[in-house]
Amino acid sequence: MTKPKAEAVGRQARAAGDPYEMLKSAIIKGEFPPGQQLVESNLAEWCGVSRTPVREALRRLQQDGLIDRTDRGMVVKERSPEDILDIYDTRLVLEGFAGRTAADRRTAYDLRTMRKWLEHGDSVKADSHGLVEANLGFHASIWRATHNESLIDLLERLNLHLARYPETTLAVAGRWAEARGEHEELVDAIEARDGDLAQEIATKHFAKARDIRLAIFDETTAGIFSLH
Repeated sequence: MTKPKAEAVGRQARAAGDPYEMLKSAIIKGEFPPGQQLVESNLAEWCGVSRTPVREALRRLQQDGLIDRTDRGMVVKERSPEDILDIYDTRLVLEGFAGRTAADRRTAYDLRTMRKWLEHGDSVKADSHGLVEANLGFHASIWRATHNESLIDLLERLNLHLARYPETTLAVAGRWAEARGEHEELVDAIEARDGDLAQEIATKHFAKARDIRLAIFDETTAGIFSLH
């Protein structure tokens, strides 16, 4: 695996300090690509720590579903359309339930937070990174409005799986405007305490995201094959 220069390693280790967070970030950002073999001794040097905390970090990353144990040792988990379907099949259920639960348990402050994220998204229309941040912030505000720690934890872990796919569905022409309208409808349903409607809107919203995500994966894969 590629190793940063010693001084870069030192700065990164001092800034992050936690091998788990460092390795998780590297996997999500694609610095360690799918299929990359993860060797404890190399990772310990890269993180600037001993092998023991790296071993613990790898164990946690395996539990998170970001890496797999194979006959070659630990490797970064591969990406596949089946994986996307698995993630979204689970997410459809959880996000729908979150919408329903938020409608029942939300507070006035929760509603205020949701609408502030909507406004934030409107202010960064031309910035794809800003849109991703606004979108995640909005959905996280729905999760928090459930006041269900177990559900929030599951959704955060699921979002970690999805982060391995860096392409954003919001970059597809017209998707942000469509998603923005769906977000507004979802908040309105939650404010009205209409759990059935909130669940329906959230489920349809993520079904559309699933279909777009699969299309992006197919296009990306086709592009890779066309180069060979």
